[in-house]
Amino acid sequence: MAMSKSELIPEIHMESVQTVTPLRITEPRQARQVLTADPIGSGIFRHCLHILLYHAKASQDDARWFHVGWLKESLARALLENPIFAGRFREGDELMEIVSNDSGIRLLETRIPASLSEFLDFRGSRGRKDAEAELVFWKDIDEQNPQYSPLVYVQVTNFQCGGCSIGISCSLLLADILLKENFIKKWADIHNNMLSKDDLPAAPMYYFPNTSKCTDSSPTSIFSSNTSKKSSQTMIYNIPGEHVNSENDYALQFCVEEAERKFGTKMTPKWSLFLKTKSCNSIKVENFPKDGLIMPKSGLQSQIAAAIWDDFSANDIEFRKGNKPALVSYWIGFVSGGLVMAMPSADQKGCPDEVKVIVTVPYQDEF
Repeated sequence: MAMSKSELIPEIHMESVQTVTPLRITEPRQARQVLTADPIGSGIFRHCLHILLYHAKASQDDARWFHVGWLKESLARALLENPIFAGRFREGDELMEIVSNDSGIRLLETRIPASLSEFLDFRGSRGRKDAEAELVFWKDIDEQNPQYSPLVYVQVTNFQCGGCSIGISCSLLLADILLKENFIKKWADIHNNMLSKDDLPAAPMYYFPNTSKCTDSSPTSIFSSNTSKKSSQTMIYNIPGEHVNSENDYALQFCVEEAERKFGTKMTPKWSLFLKTKSCNSIKVENFPKDGLIMPKSGLQSQIAAAIWDDFSANDIEFRKGNKPALVSYWIGFVSGGLVMAMPSADQKGCPDEVKVIVTVPYQDEF
């Protein structure tokens, strides 16, 4: 089936929705404090990071390799190391936190009546945001009862050619773990090792061949997604760790000004700052003081270097040995104003050697 520019994106069909929990009960439970004065106003229930990996079919064995049952099993093993992804919000009288209570992440299997190459052609001709929004799933965290909402979704979409895409949507409150600690690569390595064993069963544990397929319905009619199609623009910077702390935001301010200059945007009406604390057990979300910027200290500019999404190494991830992604997309969903996210190195104690700073703004006509 060939697609022309005038055609709409082919309808994606839901095959299954499952919950993935860690392979064993998490003991002791982990917790991450969320420090914010206004959780609803700061948008923490809606902000998310999307990562989309496209994999072409490399051999006849690829269908087995990317079978959603095997992916679920390897993901359950990967969650043993980072069970916080399978956690939920817990609210107290004065404290909000994410606790690894093993409630699980959502894993969706979908299919699309098009080949991978046809879809990528469509993506280029009609715009990325509309096409790729169909290949990731996100449900806004419930503001009134956040303790029931998953914080991570994975959507596996099968193309007619045998290729597939793996779309990961993660709350921005956990995005630093996903990116800096390279959780996806760890998952892929576990997947590779598991499927390479000689004594692997013929079928995965999570295989339901008699389950009826939802052939006449779309995902929105069964399990509605809040994936935002609003466009945003992102710049990434590397900053020496000593220049980023709660008392000194000169470097962050400089990054914001550079991003605005790069994109030619006006000052957005509102900026939010997501800053992981030195202890790594909490993340602080606050309004970022964009008004009345103080000029950064002399010499700081030369120490700030531009970076790119590819620096997070998703292009090298192999769920099947030798089959790297044909393409990887990153974007941040729901940006009503400006967003600054500072991610210190995960393996440093005290002052980190380097901080990744992500600055995201909507297109100017969406302010």
